[in-house]
Amino acid sequence: MTNPMNDQPTPIFQQGRNFGDIVALMQRLLAPDGCPWDRDQTLQTLKSFLIEESYEVIEAIDALDHGGSATDHMEELGDLLFQVVFQAELQARAGHFGIEDVVKVLVDKMIRRHTHVFGDEKAKDAEEALANWGRLKAAEHKKKGTRKRILDGVPEALPALLRAQRLGEKAAAVGFDWPDAASVKDKIAEELAEIDEAVAGGNADEIASEVGDLLLAVSRYAKKLGVEPEEALRAANRRFQTRFEGVEDRVIASGREVKELGLGELDAIWNQVKAAGRTVPKK
Repeated sequence: MTNPMNDQPTPIFQQGRNFGDIVALMQRLLAPDGCPWDRDQTLQTLKSFLIEESYEVIEAIDALDHGGSATDHMEELGDLLFQVVFQAELQARAGHFGIEDVVKVLVDKMIRRHTHVFGDEKAKDAEEALANWGRLKAAEHKKKGTRKRILDGVPEALPALLRAQRLGEKAAAVGFDWPDAASVKDKIAEELAEIDEAVAGGNADEIASEVGDLLLAVSRYAKKLGVEPEEALRAANRRFQTRFEGVEDRVIASGREVKELGLGELDAIWNQVKAAGRTVPKK
């Protein structure tokens, strides 16, 4: 299917279940007699929707572990795919590229960087496959005459904890890393001591800097223990919300408000809820 480079009306798409229908739908929405809201969008205005839809996919994935629906996951993936098609169609109308070009570049790159699948190289495990990918990627940049720095390719827009994780992984890939979990734990103790020093000095900027260093070290410690720090914190957030809501439920059931109770009583109820092992509610 060819992407139009002008504002001529496009035929109404045929109802179906294939990728071409999504593209036809998008073209129809952006036609002169299409949707005014869609026609007003730009790449800049779509950024927030792309982020929102990405997080909704993540929520749907997390919900699968707590009774969530695979259908919900499917729908959220569709919403995310729509954002990709939307942006590609805007670029097509600007005369730059279309969704077919996006697909071609993607497929070509995946084949080119999976020589252990489509070529003669071997990869006995995921670590070796990742090493092959990195080497091939570096070779491509060298061939183009571009040199990427080691920590390039980690978006600033990532959540801070996830970005810390990715930066640590890239540095570790070239040998800049603590040798084991115990070494990182020692670093955490060191960072805690430095926070105490900063607090004693009363300098807010130094305190913030040392807290940041501590969080960075904790991120690497988690990885050394085989834990994904972003996922671990997301799970901890869910547990906290679930347990706090359990406290709230018990307090309301007693005819009181949470703000009326002292910390000692709230803490006691918290421990009761925690001991009861209240599960994450289905959404």
